[in-house]
Amino acid sequence: MRILLVTDAWTPQVNGVVVTLQNTVTCLRRLGHEVRVISPEGFRTVPLPSYPEIRLALLPGRAVARQIRDFAPQAVHIATEGPLGIAARNYCVRHGWRFTTAYHTCFPEYVQARTRLPLALTYALMRWMHGRAAATMVATPAIRALLESRGFRNIVPWSRGVDTAVFQPRPVERQFPGPVFMYVGRIAVEKNLPGFLDLDLPGTKVLVGDGPQRAELQRRYPQARFLGARHGVELADCYRQADVFVFPSRTDTFGLVLIEALACGVPVAALPVRGPIDVITDPRVGVLDEDLRCAALRALTLDRAAARRHAEQYSWERCTQQFLQNLIPVRPPATLAAAA
Repeated sequence: MRILLVTDAWTPQVNGVVVTLQNTVTCLRRLGHEVRVISPEGFRTVPLPSYPEIRLALLPGRAVARQIRDFAPQAVHIATEGPLGIAARNYCVRHGWRFTTAYHTCFPEYVQARTRLPLALTYALMRWMHGRAAATMVATPAIRALLESRGFRNIVPWSRGVDTAVFQPRPVERQFPGPVFMYVGRIAVEKNLPGFLDLDLPGTKVLVGDGPQRAELQRRYPQARFLGARHGVELADCYRQADVFVFPSRTDTFGLVLIEALACGVPVAALPVRGPIDVITDPRVGVLDEDLRCAALRALTLDRAAARRHAEQYSWERCTQQFLQNLIPVRPPATLAAAA
């Protein structure tokens, strides 16, 4: 199958959306599918205000249309709600093509955290973006319920995976006084990192990742260790330093870092909110509590082997098969046959 994937989030960005899409593309190609990715690469871009690490394609409509025509896809999946995703959506709508979308990010909540823009306005924009899709893929039941409460339709599940060969328990030489409480992810306002850094915890707080709030938080919390972005084996080695993985975010749709930590045998402490409530479903592998300090301290007593076993139920191969089942031909089969 010729599959077109359109995304505003791609390398060199480092986030859960990019990791998900890259692993999905790799698995699709391994299965023999032809995949074309339209990403910001090759476009003139401008930095996203307040988040310069994210580059947005500038007026991409004609170029996107040309790439779609040249590739002649059998299925179109639009991963993001940025300029490239909007251009692809508009092309499909104009030509009567069916397409799928994904809701990777609680975009309205992120915008509100940065600008105080009312949720009703940004959710209206999200309904416009996704409303013409034949299916909108979401990672968890909680996100499905959220979107349905906001008037979204045609919602289907698409879970996430983890590379259990890279992310696995191994002995490491400790670099920090224990116990080590660790966060991995973007260092940004929507991640609620003061909710972790303000906690009165023993040992060392370690943050792995980069983002627009890093310099500010390093100044405010000089006792915490900020390691910057890590990838692959280096990232797995960071997880192995941790006694507990602490996840203070209230706005994630899933939280790939949760299963990466678990795969390395690290128990989780998180808030009982969307994302963690659908991943940390076994009390032996994590503690969910509005009192995040209490959760972090209780998680110190959990079984690292149970954490690893819990992560093993997630695989990129399984979620890629789910993705394939959700795809919709751009035209009904009878139409495609007549066109041939």
